[in-house]
Amino acid sequence: MNPKVRTCLAFKDQAEEAARFYVSVIPDSVFEGAFRREPNGPAIMVSFTLAGTPYQALNMGRETIHNEAFSISVMTKDQRETDEIWEKLLANGGAAIQCSWLKDRFGICWQIVPEALPRMFMHEDRAAAERAFQAMLGMVKIDVAAVEKAFEGR
Repeated sequence: MNPKVRTCLAFKDQAEEAARFYVSVIPDSVFEGAFRREPNGPAIMVSFTLAGTPYQALNMGRETIHNEAFSISVMTKDQRETDEIWEKLLANGGAAIQCSWLKDRFGICWQIVPEALPRMFMHEDRAAAERAFQAMLGMVKIDVAAVEKAFEGR
């Protein structure tokens, strides 16, 4: 199936490199292909899926500006997966920001969010949800056990 809507990431000349990197980091992801004007030439546009979500990346031939107004959010199942994806995305020049945010070496912003967080933040016990939220605000990479401890009031 060819989705009607895809997010397109713009790069100067790193679209294929970025896409191949992303599919190597995010589980259940696939590099679908590249459009090249010449058989052995650089990719103009690439298509890929990250955990089933479709993306394309485009080489613009000029510098592009990425910022926190756009981020890719990845829900992780546990601390191990959070740590693994976090470290891989930071490798070779990425920068940690705060509250589960980071910027990778290509300048794309990511949120690496353990699936336990939204459950705690949206819980009907608003005091527990607020304790969890306040605990998260002091973190860079999320420590699930520490947020759960705050949620439980320990």
